[in-house]
Amino acid sequence: MVSTVANMAIDCANPYELARFWSEVTGQPVDPEDGPGDTETAITLPNGTALYFNQVPEPKTTKNRLHLCLRPDTSRDAEVERLLALGAPLVADHRRPDGWGWAVLGDPEGNEFCVLLAEAERAALPPVSA
Repeated sequence: MVSTVANMAIDCANPYELARFWSEVTGQPVDPEDGPGDTETAITLPNGTALYFNQVPEPKTTKNRLHLCLRPDTSRDAEVERLLALGAPLVADHRRPDGWGWAVLGDPEGNEFCVLLAEAERAALPPVSA
């Protein structure tokens, strides 16, 4: 017996606004039944998993224990620049001179997420050196 991940729940102050940001990130629409002021909203990803935004009264106070890792279809650095233009702050930069690594960004409510290398970039790089 196994379980399937149905959704990733993201606690937040403003579910609809945060869902709109993630809609821009993922290119997937906010659920058409959801709107401003709703206490919960969702975005369904192409694989069927949903990002579920749930209103909670308390603000985020520490580093996420669970976060999303994004693999862009273009390039890591181009995606980082696109997300910075959407308003995501750069939290930590783990990109290495040899091309490997990732960038940690934050969403509008401070939830961290990573931007990884695109598959084509990974395939073009030499093996990771220690």
